[in-house]
Amino acid sequence: MTLAVRNDSDIVEAYEFEALGQCAPWTTVEPARLSLYPGTTENVTVRLRPPRSPDVPAGELPLGIRVLPAERPENTVVSESIVIIEPFVQTNAELIPQRRHGWRSARYAVSLLNLGNTPVSVSLSAAETEGQLRFRIPRVIPEIGPGARESISLRARTRKLIWFGRPVTRAFRIGAYPTPDRPVAADVPVKHDLDGELVQRPLLPRWLLALLAALLALLLAWFMLVRPTIRSAADEAAQNRVQQIADQASQPSGTGTGASGTGKGGAQPQTGGAPTSQPPAGGNPGAGEPTQQPAAVGRQHSETIEVRTKPGGHGSVSYTVPPKTVFRITDILLANQQGDEGLITIVFGERTITTIALETFRNQDYHWVTPIEVPEGAKVTATVTCTKPGTPATGIQARDCLQLLNVSGELVNLPR
Repeated sequence: MTLAVRNDSDIVEAYEFEALGQCAPWTTVEPARLSLYPGTTENVTVRLRPPRSPDVPAGELPLGIRVLPAERPENTVVSESIVIIEPFVQTNAELIPQRRHGWRSARYAVSLLNLGNTPVSVSLSAAETEGQLRFRIPRVIPEIGPGARESISLRARTRKLIWFGRPVTRAFRIGAYPTPDRPVAADVPVKHDLDGELVQRPLLPRWLLALLAALLALLLAWFMLVRPTIRSAADEAAQNRVQQIADQASQPSGTGTGASGTGKGGAQPQTGGAPTSQPPAGGNPGAGEPTQQPAAVGRQHSETIEVRTKPGGHGSVSYTVPPKTVFRITDILLANQQGDEGLITIVFGERTITTIALETFRNQDYHWVTPIEVPEGAKVTATVTCTKPGTPATGIQARDCLQLLNVSGELVNLPR
């Protein structure tokens, strides 16, 4: 601007200048000092350099230039004017955070900073290429003043859950459109494109699937490998025992004197008549008759004892032989499938069969040609001391020790 200064006094006067009002920090007068003869006029230049900052609001601002005479200060005057500051728009936008993890939905915030000198209104939009996300954006967004910051919350939600598998990354873009409250001549509002991601996690983690698969494999291994082996061993022992009983039943029992002499095997048949026996000479009749004992009736039998023990604990499980029977054991099979550490002791009645360290075997079997008889009411007992549970085929250490004892043989009914 130009300011005309006239000296109406009768002396040579020097003048200085001072800017007043809100424009004073960025207003200068050139030259800063002016000398005039009486009755003369000269122009000075007033330069306005408003900074591009929110601290200088758009609109009308008053400006005053004080003229200070050096010789006659009482003649000071102030020239007033109006300065119009044009609006400009400058915003900064940020998506916080840019990535979130969730099963179904996640929350974000759009942080907007108004660096212009006029209030702005903001509208938001959301876009996602795959069409798997839905967005919830507030309908009313407050106006943002110059130099102010506003945080706008929004929510992204997937259309369906992921039950199994890997996490899926879903990318999206948020558009922020600042609009000034008054027309802007030189500056055009800028659209902000904010990229974000929602990492959708599966509802069931992968390690759970691996655990279920390992348990299923272990179950199949039991039914397809271990259990048939135990049954096969038990069936083989049962067949051997049945053959032994059949051989014993085919042999005659008792001691007596036949018609042709004295010997074992009972009465001897005679040609043309029924079998007879004669008492020894000088003896009582019937003293030498063969005595026929009733044969014991038995059946193949197998029992499985399961012992589950806490770490550092002591567990014992027994099988009791039923009344009026004798359990003739010919085979036992021990299973330590987890590889536990500790001791196991096998007892038949009052007889300790064996004590084995668990870490020395996974499967162990014993067989006897001569059966071990366990009388009625006696117990077949497996006692385990668990030092440390092992790690099965799943690769995850077991919580408890687990041992199986299978005993097989013949369960014989006692004669009446």
